[in-house]
Amino acid sequence: MDKPSSIVSSKESEGVAVLDRACAILFAFKPDDAPLSLAELAARTGLYKSTLLRLAGSLIQHRLLLRLDDGRYQIGPASFMLGALYQRSLKVGDIVVPLMRELAESSGESVAFYVRDQAVRVCLHRVDSKHAVRFHVREGDVLPLESGSGGRALLAFSGVAGEIYDTIRRDFFCVSIGERDRETAGISVPVFGLSQSLRGVLTLAGPSSRIDQAFIERNIDALFNCAARATDALGGDAGPLRTARLHA
Repeated sequence: MDKPSSIVSSKESEGVAVLDRACAILFAFKPDDAPLSLAELAARTGLYKSTLLRLAGSLIQHRLLLRLDDGRYQIGPASFMLGALYQRSLKVGDIVVPLMRELAESSGESVAFYVRDQAVRVCLHRVDSKHAVRFHVREGDVLPLESGSGGRALLAFSGVAGEIYDTIRRDFFCVSIGERDRETAGISVPVFGLSQSLRGVLTLAGPSSRIDQAFIERNIDALFNCAARATDALGGDAGPLRTARLHA
């Protein structure tokens, strides 16, 4: 005889709640943390210590959590394995191109994703605007690093010294109007991956007749949001991007 649907639904809800609590324990750990005590985990998750001990036992069994000799806890090796599987299956284009399409649609201008290749930058992905007059760069095109918002942003977040690069690192964006080409303008924001490695920069660009201060003010939040979402998906920490925009 089938079990009443109310009983099945109740058990499913309990299972989801257990999973939510287990995830809360894993996500209680921050990148710069030392191993955490049971009391620290309880404070961060809001869970009773008895609940924590029960769930920690299951997480330890599956190697998602480790209990050290001194009683403190740290993330286990299975988490690294899952992260490595995610990274290997990840294609940057699968992440950034849909976001770029959204940005191109909302802004009406072209969006490019640049990566650094030694002394130059390469356009890895590109979504064109629908305007007849637009900023013409194709996927695979090679451009200089020392001019244009995309190049300067790549240099800044590669650690190049100098006041201009310090400003870009502080603000997390770079604007260039008529620098590489006097008829074009652009604004660029970095995208990060695992361990905050620089994966590239997103550039919103077009003719300087349309990319003015008013355009930048209307679209900079959308550009930052695009870069933050890409950073999240690529395993980076988008917190600094969001904080920089919040305090701008």
